[in-house]
Amino acid sequence: MRLGWIALMLLVLSALVACSEPEPDVIRMGLATAPLNLDPRYATDATSERVNRLLFQRLVEFDTHGEPVPGVAEWRQLSPRHYRFTLTAAAGEFVTGDRLTVEDVIATYRFVLDPANASPLRDALSLIERLEVVDAQRFDLFLERPDPLLPAYMTLNLLPAELLASGHPFSVHPVGSGPFRLLDASQPGMLLLERREDAQRFRLLEVKNPTVRALKLLRGEIDLLQNDLSPELLDYLKREGEGSHFQLPGSNFTYIGFNLQDPALSDPRVRRAIAHAINREAIIERVMRGAARTAETLFPPEHWAGDPGLKPYAYDPVRARRLLEAAGYGPQRPLRLVYKTSSDPFRIRLATIIQSQLKAVGIEVALRSYDWGTFFGDIKAGNFQLYSLSWVGLRTPDIFRYIFASDALPPAGANRGRYASERVDSLLRLAEQAPNLQRQADYYRQVAEQLHADLPYVPLWFEDQYAIQGPRVVGFNLSPDGNYDGLLKMHFTDARESSDAPTAAAH
Repeated sequence: MRLGWIALMLLVLSALVACSEPEPDVIRMGLATAPLNLDPRYATDATSERVNRLLFQRLVEFDTHGEPVPGVAEWRQLSPRHYRFTLTAAAGEFVTGDRLTVEDVIATYRFVLDPANASPLRDALSLIERLEVVDAQRFDLFLERPDPLLPAYMTLNLLPAELLASGHPFSVHPVGSGPFRLLDASQPGMLLLERREDAQRFRLLEVKNPTVRALKLLRGEIDLLQNDLSPELLDYLKREGEGSHFQLPGSNFTYIGFNLQDPALSDPRVRRAIAHAINREAIIERVMRGAARTAETLFPPEHWAGDPGLKPYAYDPVRARRLLEAAGYGPQRPLRLVYKTSSDPFRIRLATIIQSQLKAVGIEVALRSYDWGTFFGDIKAGNFQLYSLSWVGLRTPDIFRYIFASDALPPAGANRGRYASERVDSLLRLAEQAPNLQRQADYYRQVAEQLHADLPYVPLWFEDQYAIQGPRVVGFNLSPDGNYDGLLKMHFTDARESSDAPTAAAH
């Protein structure tokens, strides 16, 4: 019945959505939301960060286990507080034709480290005492204190020093040395990128409605979709489409966030009641078609700082009601909350199911859905009681400080729920001072355990990543964090041998 409804909707929408012929030499990717800021010093939304990965290079990248590996630089630790970085042949040219140099690296990091510039990326780098140029290829970095995780912090997107000094508007005219360049961003919700290696062009097109995105893929107006589709639409495209689809376990962490300054939600019994009222396994199995796995902390168990020993909050509505009763709520005094989410239909559907599960234990929830810009703005401003979001692309456990340290309030950090714990603050300091990664991991696991007990977030799940490419193209590779790096090898079907088509997680 539901698939029949989808088919009907597609037929109706086909009559409503203007048809546009695919550009013969441009690969088109449909996005649920356009990037909000292409200045990597200030971008915090997922789409902006994914696009900026294509436009800029970084000193350090990560392997599949979250371990730092060379990007455009190698490094040596000369003492506990002294590192030397050396640019490699991987350092490319900016789109201006100028070579990426040590001076550009130093200028980028000094800009972010300057408190006057109010970059949200500064906090993770605040342990850097100074940077010194050694020669044209090398620079030294000195820390205020030892931190074995230092290489993992060196992931800023690198900008040209000369344009930084002149106040260049990177948000509208990004200038990077990455594998892509921005050709045009003049039309709202649309970017035209060019792959610098072979001048292949890509149009990134915002299509907010997921059914319209699916329709455009079926009609050949879009060549690639990644994530942000309901399971029913995904199944429909698998059956009706002529291209390829890919799926693999993801690492992006989905959660429910609380405003801990709210009189009701400041009570841990209420937060635990909410955790026990949500049947995550049923949602994953019946609504998400198994395309997720439950989460207990920010990192999956396979990450080097993951904590597979955390005991899940089991679905237990009886216990939830008892906790609410102990907190002073019940039939005569029901708990009433407002739950904010984005306007994406599937996110609204998930929120509606959670609303129903909370109602079953006596919590009355009013849903509020907003366009992405309004929704994300409210969350950053702390204007919420409950909300659901996902952290994407998490690599290093220092993110715990950025999200949960008591002094990491916006805009200095992302402690949007105003969580405060002396123990967590102390453990974060101990982790920062740990002599090696193994000891750091131990402290971060203790942080995860305390957060799991305090519940500033209710952890939900790690959603699978998936993508569907149309018949005109091949070569896309999917990443566990949903980045757009797969565009590096994507090409038209007649451009290379079909053996270049992706193999990982293909169906």
